[in-house]
Amino acid sequence: MGRYRGSVCRLCRREGLKLFLKGERCYTDKCSVERRAYAPGQHGQSRRKPSEYGIQLREKQKARRIYGVMEKQFRNYFKKAERKKGVTGEILLQILESRLDNIVYRLGFASSRNEARQLIKHGHFRVNGNKVDIPSYLVEAGDEISVREKSRSTPRFKELWEIAEQRTLPDWLQLDVDNWKGRVIRLPSREEIDVPVSEHLIIEMYSR
Repeated sequence: MGRYRGSVCRLCRREGLKLFLKGERCYTDKCSVERRAYAPGQHGQSRRKPSEYGIQLREKQKARRIYGVMEKQFRNYFKKAERKKGVTGEILLQILESRLDNIVYRLGFASSRNEARQLIKHGHFRVNGNKVDIPSYLVEAGDEISVREKSRSTPRFKELWEIAEQRTLPDWLQLDVDNWKGRVIRLPSREEIDVPVSEHLIIEMYSR
């Protein structure tokens, strides 16, 4: 599967808001959105009014980029959410939130979802005691995510752990600082998912 290899700061500028794709840098004055608050490219500062479809597309692209999901995978998530009972948009966001890379990021084990994907691929995490190196692995309520023992002594994890202790944890997650592990208590409700996405626009786009 292909993956975007360009500057992630361009993605934030294209959506016109911070997507927090570069971790700590997004909180400094080096953030590209702070310095150049317009879309990248030759026509980035044009004021063309977007169409209805264009607005829906931008919302879908924003969600994809926040969670680091490719187009085909995102569409599969939508189809999965559509088959389940309940509000499709909310279920779609719950599926995205239950990805292992997002859980690792939410727990504070990584400064960004992109870093979480890299750390997972390198085998630094365990789910219920078993090695899982697939960032898209869907975690369920009751699952326990822990840092591999050998990884805990590395400088980067010690630094991340200090950050994790200070981070505000969502109510649907639980963190055990002493044992380097966290637990998914339940799946989040829509009110607990703090992503700037209007999911109904995504549903409208796929339902055209």
